[in-house]
Amino acid sequence: MNEQPALLVEDLTFRYHRRSEPSIYDISMRLAPGEILLLAGASGCGKTTLMRCTNGLIPRVYRGELSGKVSLFGTPVEKLSMAELSQNVGTLLQDPERQIVGSYVVNEVAFGLENLGLPRGEILQRIDSTLSYLGISHLRDRENFYISGGEKQKVALAGVLVMQPRILLLDEPLASLDPVSAQEALRLFRRLADDGIAILLVEHRVEDVLAIQPDRVLYLEEGRQMYYGDAEGLLQVVDYRRVKLPASWAFERARLDPPPPVFLPALPPPSDLPLVAFKDVRFQYKPELPEVLRDINFQVYPGDVVAILGHNGAGKTTLVKHALGLLKPTQGQVLLQGRDTRQITVAQAAHTIGYVFQSPTQMLFAPTVAEELAFGPRNLRHPPAQIEKDVHWAIQSVHLEEELHTPPLALSFGQQKRISIAAVLAMRSRILMLDEPTAGQDYWNYQAFMDAILQMPGFDSVLFITHDLDLAVIYANRILLMYNGRLVADGTPQEVLADEQRLRQCNVLPTSLLRLNLEHYPHTGRFLRAEALAHFTQPV
Repeated sequence: MNEQPALLVEDLTFRYHRRSEPSIYDISMRLAPGEILLLAGASGCGKTTLMRCTNGLIPRVYRGELSGKVSLFGTPVEKLSMAELSQNVGTLLQDPERQIVGSYVVNEVAFGLENLGLPRGEILQRIDSTLSYLGISHLRDRENFYISGGEKQKVALAGVLVMQPRILLLDEPLASLDPVSAQEALRLFRRLADDGIAILLVEHRVEDVLAIQPDRVLYLEEGRQMYYGDAEGLLQVVDYRRVKLPASWAFERARLDPPPPVFLPALPPPSDLPLVAFKDVRFQYKPELPEVLRDINFQVYPGDVVAILGHNGAGKTTLVKHALGLLKPTQGQVLLQGRDTRQITVAQAAHTIGYVFQSPTQMLFAPTVAEELAFGPRNLRHPPAQIEKDVHWAIQSVHLEEELHTPPLALSFGQQKRISIAAVLAMRSRILMLDEPTAGQDYWNYQAFMDAILQMPGFDSVLFITHDLDLAVIYANRILLMYNGRLVADGTPQEVLADEQRLRQCNVLPTSLLRLNLEHYPHTGRFLRAEALAHFTQPV
């Protein structure tokens, strides 16, 4: 292709001032108008740093030692003003909470255009066109505080697209989206590329992105360029234990390797005494707004590993916040170990339930990771020796021991997510609740810390909200399926996930791993990860 590249990176190396080693080494790649380049790699491997070099935040905002070249349409980035960069490069961040500044959706989408001084009529026309393009016109006049994390992601994307950029940088755009919304987003990205926009797409959900046939893939490990080429070549060279490949690929390649260790949860045996009980719960944030929860009835027992599935805006996060007492029912009751949550404080509830927020920026504040992890246990008045032991276990569980003296907010989004999980692990609550624990996480890390959580004694039950159906397939022994504020299914993974029609109605799409497990279920009698399934040859 002789066309001038939209983005050209040559021998790029960068080291942050706070770091002793570079975050990226000798990166070289090119991206033409109308192309999609998938940037993949483990959390903290340098993907976000490369994006910051592209949109000019390095070296203008993030300081350090920089060598090599980054050019946009033939012009070095350092020669472009921030105003010029903002009109050519649109960036969607991993965490929409960091990007959204307006109180209302319409104000958020208008923000960039207003800064350009465009006429009011043109601003409104472009807002309405962009919201319609993304299928979120119904959110136009909503307050951003009252929409779901996935909806916030779409609003943040609208604020980028309304600027009509020539290059689009997407940092984990699928992290907060339900499967149907993720597919719609990917089709949108392909359509934008077909219309001439150059797209650099950072994503851990490699299998999903492969469906839109990215033109090239750049794969990084520890800041180094390990692969640059077509998608087919990536499947041949990457480690299936570190990158989430289609289940059939992982299944076949795992057959050639020794069997993986057997996963044995350490949760207590089932009990008839519920830890949490929802009784006819209904909830709405304001009288003039629709109900978010409707007639919710279920119990959580010791030994439960519960995955909560459903579309963006189904009410999943609102449901979990009721268990902790952060929200109180409009009608009905929520009981925590037999006590009505209206009668106990959030601090009292924290002795029983540890809650990891969807956005780590809502949790992290301490000057160092070590102080962040010790904060909760100190407030619960745990003994100093126990705090030290639990902090050590928690940081090991998320594989970030080397970051104990680093400010949490200086880490990547994926690393911040793992620190927020470790901060709750260190509290040793009886029930662990996780909101989108795999958002921003690479395949190996999210399996490692989920394995660690479920194999360590101390938790009676674990609940997690997720759009990653495979996380539910691998780890859950119970599924709650939600749709429009109602609980439409509650049962074992085999019972709930075998009903494909109901899943699709709830914006949950079957994955290659689910299909593989359903195919082999008559012989296995349980659901397994692909590499374990490859070695499970004996009938139960």
